Amino acid sequence: MFEPLDPLLHSELRLAIMSLLVSSDEAEFPYIKEQTGATAGNLSVQVDKLSTAGYISVEKTFKGKRPCTICRITPTGLKAFEDYVVALRSYLEVKSDEKKE
Repeated sequence: MFEPLDPLLHSELRLAIMSLLVSSDEAEFPYIKEQTGATAGNLSVQVDKLSTAGYISVEKTFKGKRPCTICRITPTGLKAFEDYVVALRSYLEVKSDEKKE
C-alpha cells in the first residue's frame, strides 16, 4: 500500500540539502549551512553520508587562498530524490482519500 521511504533522505537535514541541490544543481558549503541553519560539523557529517551513497559529489577547491567546498547532485541522487517524492505522495494520497470518505 505504501511506497518505502528512502531512510537516507528521510532525515530532515539530508532532505534539505538534497532539496537545495535539486533546485540549483550545485551549492557551496557556506550557502547550504546558511539555508539549513545547520552547524558546520553536523552539515559536514550529512554531506559525507550523501556523498558516500553517491547522491551528491563534493569538490574541494580554493577561492584565492580560502578553501571552497562545492556540492553537486548526481543523477543517482536526483533519481533517489524523485523516488522519495513519489513515495511521500503515496502517503499523502491515502490521507487525502480518507478525508473524502
